[in-house]
Amino acid sequence: MRVLITGGTGLIGRRLCAALLREGHEISVFSRKPESVKDKCGPAVTPIASLAEWGPDDMFDAVINLAGEPIVDARWTEQRKTKLWQSRVVLTEELVRRIEGARVKPATLLSGSAVGYYGDRGDIKLSESAGPSPAFSSELCKAWEQAAQRAAAFNVRVCTLRTGLVLDGTGGFLGRMLLPFRLGLGARIGDGRQWMSWIHIDDYVAIVLQLLENSDARGPFNMNAPEAVTNAEFTSKLAHALHRPAVFVAPGWLMRLLLGSRAYLLLGGQRVLPAKLEAIGYRFSFPTLDDALRDLIR
Repeated sequence: MRVLITGGTGLIGRRLCAALLREGHEISVFSRKPESVKDKCGPAVTPIASLAEWGPDDMFDAVINLAGEPIVDARWTEQRKTKLWQSRVVLTEELVRRIEGARVKPATLLSGSAVGYYGDRGDIKLSESAGPSPAFSSELCKAWEQAAQRAAAFNVRVCTLRTGLVLDGTGGFLGRMLLPFRLGLGARIGDGRQWMSWIHIDDYVAIVLQLLENSDARGPFNMNAPEAVTNAEFTSKLAHALHRPAVFVAPGWLMRLLLGSRAYLLLGGQRVLPAKLEAIGYRFSFPTLDDALRDLIR
């Protein structure tokens, strides 16, 4: 297939490009730093500096939309919220306009979202049928998904990827935690009762490949392993995998002081179930956190 990926130079995008290239697909990557695409994604990948380069006569069989500014890396000022909105919702709207203008439409759009769609729901088990909450992260994900779903009006199959914490030992959430935990500085966050929905990066990439091929797959998919854990459990299991203690606590008040309103992402959580993935028969290679950490840390 000819596949266009936005956000292809990120942690997930790079792994996905490698997997698609191994299967013989032709890959184009949209990036605001096109000069970095070949180094990060592979010399066979075609860089695209602007979606305006997608003309009516250009043809892609599938589009994978992973673009988006990191949501935790800076305080949620009004300016930052606007940037997060533009990098997700506005970019997706532009992508759908390009799909509309193409003489031959892609068959499939896989578009990013996040478990933040559900907001902080405590101990409630959440399948894809659960609705959003009145919080910024939830409204952002809701609008992001709605922008992508508009492509269905052009006979494009749309799947939205409600992604939890993607675990990769070389970067991302887990990569940032490894050094302090190896130094014995691992800490529970707040009371530790908030749920963390996670997925091994190999499972994430394998699921994307399956959704590309499965013509019956549509709508939202919870991109998470079947075993959600609390923050206290995650902290304990990671410390155990590294043979280190984790006796510290990062108090909730301190997280709010340091992070402002985005502390909501760390002090709240979602207990998410991959109901639709299990319904289409996906079998997780790393269904438990112990399995995932054992593989990533070895």
